[in-house]
Amino acid sequence: MPEKPLRVLIAKPGLDGHDRGAKVIARALRDAGMEVIYTGLRQTPEMIAEAALQEDVDAIGLSILSGAHMALVPRVLELLRAQGQGHVPVLVGGIIPDEDVPALKAAGVAGVFGPGTSTEAIIKAFREASRAAAEGA
Repeated sequence: MPEKPLRVLIAKPGLDGHDRGAKVIARALRDAGMEVIYTGLRQTPEMIAEAALQEDVDAIGLSILSGAHMALVPRVLELLRAQGQGHVPVLVGGIIPDEDVPALKAAGVAGVFGPGTSTEAIIKAFREASRAAAEGA
């Protein structure tokens, strides 16, 4: 029996209006055989958590270029946990200063990717994070 494709939610939280990177990642994940749900621009953490629940996703990718990652990402994680989705891995990409990466990972982020990260590395990270979450469930 073939393995079902991973379902991945890609979201742009906050007021950041630049979505080219999110669209590139969404397409790369789709081309790698994943089902991708792209929520579009200017999503609130509440909208992202609700979409993740409704779409029954295996992983979430957040693209943040606005600098609000230290407020938005922990809120998304909090909401996911509150609705019983704390096992869903969250990966973050964008303009993330190196000094913020340890705090994001400590909060529960499965991976952080900056500019120039290859799509192959991101695809691999989504697969590994989803596999680890499934094995831990």
